Amino acid sequence: MTADRAGVPAEATTVLAPLVQRPGRSALLLDFDGTLSPIVDVPAAARPLEGAIAVLAVLARRFAVVAVVSGRPIDFLAPFLPDGVVVSGLYGLEVLRGGRRTDHPGAAPWRAVVDEVARRSVTDGPGGMVVESKGLSLTLHYRTRPDVEHAVTRWASAQAARSGLVVRPARMSVELHPPIASDKGSAVDELVYGVEAVGYVGDDRGDLPAFDALDRLEERGIPAVRVAVASDEVPGELVDRADLVVDGPSAVLDLLRYLADPA
Repeated sequence: MTADRAGVPAEATTVLAPLVQRPGRSALLLDFDGTLSPIVDVPAAARPLEGAIAVLAVLARRFAVVAVVSGRPIDFLAPFLPDGVVVSGLYGLEVLRGGRRTDHPGAAPWRAVVDEVARRSVTDGPGGMVVESKGLSLTLHYRTRPDVEHAVTRWASAQAARSGLVVRPARMSVELHPPIASDKGSAVDELVYGVEAVGYVGDDRGDLPAFDALDRLEERGIPAVRVAVASDEVPGELVDRADLVVDGPSAVLDLLRYLADPA
């Protein structure tokens, strides 16, 4: 591919045209881990790539909606993001917009359940498993110990059966969530009301429902741009469905810089 300004391939500018042509009436939505932040072994150590916060601030002034849609909780994400960026955490169970935080109305009773399962997982779960409690959900990681994947999966299934939480597979981990119909697709639906074009950037299986939401928007005549972030772990289905594939968070940053100033 030939390179355009800001390191964006020239061929990508055609794909991004619906967003560039009407930024003030468009939404730009992004995953966090593996998209704005490189994947790290210790979940708490994840940080946005250097330069990402500044360009997000510019984009938030330029676009109708700029949002981070993540499985992370708002309390983790918000300190890293400019005020103008909407934060949709825990797959839409928590939303911070314009300084106002709202939780899904059915989520509150599940906090105690998640806390109990997290404590039990720390004390009694498989050795080598890393427990990341997120308030309304928890993630059981085996990235640093791939050999315990099956033990972690069995533990997660047993805890789900005992507690009423539901299991969702994730990147080198297993997640436990309240039995609430909320995912990145429903989060996108809530964020893009009234816009005329939508772009979404993601890298993991949890981003597939967001691509589904963009498919539904296209059926209504709203232009949509699906961007997959390549890595050794990206699901093939996400790549196959993408309109554009970029190579890692650094290439995402190049894309954002182009969208911030495409002239």
